[in-house]
Amino acid sequence: MSESSRGNTSRREFLKDSGRIAAAAATVTAAGTVPHVHAAENNILQVALIGCGFRGTGATANALAVEPGPMKLVAVADVFPSRIETSLRTLARAVAARYDRLAHDGYQEQIDVPQERQFVGFDAYKKALDCLQPGDIAILTTPPAFRWAHFDYAVQKGVHVFMEKPVTADGPTSRRMLELGKQAEAKNLKVGVGLMSRHARNLQQLHQRVRDGELGEILLMRGYRMHGPGGSAFSEPWPGTPSELLWQIQRFHSFIWASGGVYNDFYIHIIDHCCWLKGAWPVTAHGLGGRHYRGSWVDQNFDSYAVEYTFHDGAKLFFNGRCMPGAHFNFSSQLHGTRGCAIASRVNDCGGPSSTYAGHTFDGAQQRWQSEIPAAETSPYQNHWNALVAAIREDRPFNEVEEGVMASVVGSMGRKAAHTATEITLDAMLNSPDEYAPGLDQWTLDSPAPLQMVEGSYPVPMPGIVTDREYPM
Repeated sequence: MSESSRGNTSRREFLKDSGRIAAAAATVTAAGTVPHVHAAENNILQVALIGCGFRGTGATANALAVEPGPMKLVAVADVFPSRIETSLRTLARAVAARYDRLAHDGYQEQIDVPQERQFVGFDAYKKALDCLQPGDIAILTTPPAFRWAHFDYAVQKGVHVFMEKPVTADGPTSRRMLELGKQAEAKNLKVGVGLMSRHARNLQQLHQRVRDGELGEILLMRGYRMHGPGGSAFSEPWPGTPSELLWQIQRFHSFIWASGGVYNDFYIHIIDHCCWLKGAWPVTAHGLGGRHYRGSWVDQNFDSYAVEYTFHDGAKLFFNGRCMPGAHFNFSSQLHGTRGCAIASRVNDCGGPSSTYAGHTFDGAQQRWQSEIPAAETSPYQNHWNALVAAIREDRPFNEVEEGVMASVVGSMGRKAAHTATEITLDAMLNSPDEYAPGLDQWTLDSPAPLQMVEGSYPVPMPGIVTDREYPM
């Protein structure tokens, strides 16, 4: 197991007891028309970027910054050509900045992506991955709906993987990803999932203190992500170009099929690190939310969410999320135990310092401890990549698929509870038969969007009215 997945037996017990894991996705035939890229030295790790948006570009910059190298980006893929161009320009600047000059002798040693290795389209991921050799690294950072198909092909190719969170938004793809994770482990492939909070040194230090009993038994956790509109969470009606499918992909935070919406994509970090600190996954969730300020927006998100998660031992996680202009800001997480309390994240997904207290008021006079982080380890994103590449080079176990899937399922459980106004169990969410984007591995640029407008608007959740699914279909 990786450093971020030790000491949590409850999720394994759940997976063992919950039974039916669906069979792996159907095998995709490899495209053999793209020649392999042969590295100059056999110790160079070649990288292919699948999904050239903001997060994919950032992940690639972290990959190229790993010491010791060498690392080389050799292929990229996206459905939008403009994103490829922007990503490569940004990466060139990032690499140059590390050498403190605009041009340097080592530039071509890290970014070598000529036009013939810049692929566009729904099959572009196969062509980019075909440029790698077994033991190289694929970065999978498209909207989450595509994760299972891209991961499937990467496992077939025998390459290591870094994939962004969330990794699923429904039951069938969650079961599929768990099976693919087992296949990756059987092939000795290393897999990182972008839950960077588990690699934040302040939270790792707090995690150890919780394990050592400093807070006693954890009874209550509180998580908040309440801020103004962000990402592509608010979308106006489709303007007619590009295609409706491409437009929905471009606005992926707006659509449950593409990302799980705001709830899954924005809130997963706080929810995940609270569960990690607790050492368990919740077994039930109920919640509420509403669309008060959507106006002419046609996306499927609520403006606000409030979800109560319950763990097997009765402990609670209360999560509150809001994307609303002009409202009170709170982006943090806290823990309460029988022997005291702790601030996990002071601001943002995992911002330190973390600290523990003798009482339950976060009174500085009762502070017991505060995290300290070495200057070279302040970025959880870079820490994560350093750990993944070290595991590859030293051939140590590193597979974060299970926690990535389960964090995504817990997010989907809370989202569905709020959207239906019913109590949702973890078992029911994981084993749900509802797949929101079936057959997406066969899509082309001419395919219809999986979500269709009805009388000028997209279907939205109707809590208490539509309770057997998240929105009318």
